[in-house]
Amino acid sequence: MNALFASDNVTSACPEVMDAVIAANLGIAGSYGDDEWSLALKNRLSKIFETEVEVFLAVTGTASNALALSALAPVFGKIYCHELSHINTDECGAPELFTGGAKLIPMRSSNGRIDPSDLAETIRGSGNVHVAQPSVVSVTMSCETGTVYQLDEIKAISKIAHDNKMSVHMDGARFANALVSLDVSPAEMTWKSGVDVLTLGGTKNGCLAAEAVIFFKPEMVGNFPFLHKRSGQLLSKMRFISSQLEAYLTDDVWLRNARHANALAKILSEGLDSFSNIQLAYPTQSNEVFVHLPRDVIDYLNNSGYDINEEELDGKAVRFVTAWNSDIKDINDLLETLAQKY
Repeated sequence: MNALFASDNVTSACPEVMDAVIAANLGIAGSYGDDEWSLALKNRLSKIFETEVEVFLAVTGTASNALALSALAPVFGKIYCHELSHINTDECGAPELFTGGAKLIPMRSSNGRIDPSDLAETIRGSGNVHVAQPSVVSVTMSCETGTVYQLDEIKAISKIAHDNKMSVHMDGARFANALVSLDVSPAEMTWKSGVDVLTLGGTKNGCLAAEAVIFFKPEMVGNFPFLHKRSGQLLSKMRFISSQLEAYLTDDVWLRNARHANALAKILSEGLDSFSNIQLAYPTQSNEVFVHLPRDVIDYLNNSGYDINEEELDGKAVRFVTAWNSDIKDINDLLETLAQKY
């Protein structure tokens, strides 16, 4: 089966990242993050985000999300998130495991994003010893419907959270895609809008396996270094993760990759929407396209060699994903295959 458009996890790593890993493989270097690449990465991220940050690396998004939440939520805490968020649907209970039992509070909306007014009405129980305590709000950028939070939404959610003495976590598995979609600075999309901790993903946008937990308030780090080590994410040869992200963030590679993926998603979205019996499930604002496909069309595409992703959104829509190296020819071939059916 052709895995094109099934996910941005099926793609290769981009040349800049591969070259960086090869370069990092020469000679010896300090272990456990005590190396030149890790130091350079911390400095670069501080410059990119316009503030001094603390950075801890991981090899999976699941680990980085769960670790970040473990630093923000006590074992008796509540973590408010959208019902479609990966921490709620795709991480096999890792947030609950890493936090030692914090309770996820999934919220529903029609667009995949937490509604600030709904959040304000849902938060309750603070100080009541019989109730898990409100601790964290987690938002995803870009979110699991392919849409993005606007800055005013992030600011409103953050204000509600902080007014209730809660922290704000951002799952940035597709952070770069959301960033170029909004055309704002990394600082504006995060700490300037009230985000306390970001999990910055690189794996879906050109890295091999590279994620970062970024603290915008050093005083919030606390015991995180011990949690990081205990989770098995403190790699002895951390230079091979740091070098990936350092190359990824150099010369705007991450932004260029994301712009390409988003642009091709828009082309694919418009092409699919041009068929009378195919409807967009959500606006295409990043690199994920969700559409309603008739059953016979899904079967036709599967029989034509495509691996159609029906697993997202509980089967309510079909997902097509573009990536840093998606080819316009592949999009045209898919649209032509559909055209031949009608």
